[in-house]
Amino acid sequence: MRAIVAAGSQAIAVQADVSSEADVIRLFDAADRLGTLTGLVNNAGVLETQMRVDAMDAARVQRVFATNVVGAFVCAREAVKRMSTRYGGSGGSIVNVSSGASRLGSPGEYVDYAASKGAVDTMTIGLAKEVAEEGIRVNAVRPGFIYTEMHASGGEPDRVERVKAFVPMKRGGQPEEVAEAIVWLLSDKASFTTGAFVDVTGGR
Repeated sequence: MRAIVAAGSQAIAVQADVSSEADVIRLFDAADRLGTLTGLVNNAGVLETQMRVDAMDAARVQRVFATNVVGAFVCAREAVKRMSTRYGGSGGSIVNVSSGASRLGSPGEYVDYAASKGAVDTMTIGLAKEVAEEGIRVNAVRPGFIYTEMHASGGEPDRVERVKAFVPMKRGGQPEEVAEAIVWLLSDKASFTTGAFVDVTGGR
C-alpha cells in the first residue's frame, strides 16, 4: 500500500471477512470512496487439513464453501451493481481466482476445496454470459502448485516440493506468475476475452 501511495495513487486497507455478507457490503462501501470501481479480483480462499471425504464433517465443508463460493458470489454481486451499464456504471472486469484442483479433484487431500473451485468455474461461465452486454468481462485464473502460505493451512508447508515432480515443467510456480495473468485479464489488452480460463499450472 505504501508503494501505491508513493507512486501518487490512493490506497486504503479494509479488514473484512468475505464469508460475511455484511463485511462485504462494508468493504465495497469503503472502496466507493476511492472513485469508480473498474475491477474485482476474487482472490479470497481457504482450505483445511488434508483428509479424505469420508473423514470430513459438514461444518468443514460449509466453512470452505462460505469463503470460496458464497464470498465470491457476494463480492461479484456488489461489483456488478457498481460496474454494470444496467445500473449506470461504465463497465469493468472481474477475475476469479480458481484452482487447477477444480479440474483434478485433489483426491485424498482437498476434494472439498476442489469442489468449491469447481463452483467458481461454473459461476465464471454463467456470470460472464449474464453481464457481457453490460460492459463487464468475467474470467478466471486457475493456479497450480504455487509457493504460498496456504499449504501450511493444510498441514504440509512444503507440499509444493513434494508434488512438483508431477508438473510437466518440474517446478512450482511463484505468486508473481499468477498475478501477471490476473493483471492481463483486468486490462484492456484482454478486451475481447470473457468467460475464459487461464491455467497457470506449469502444464499440469
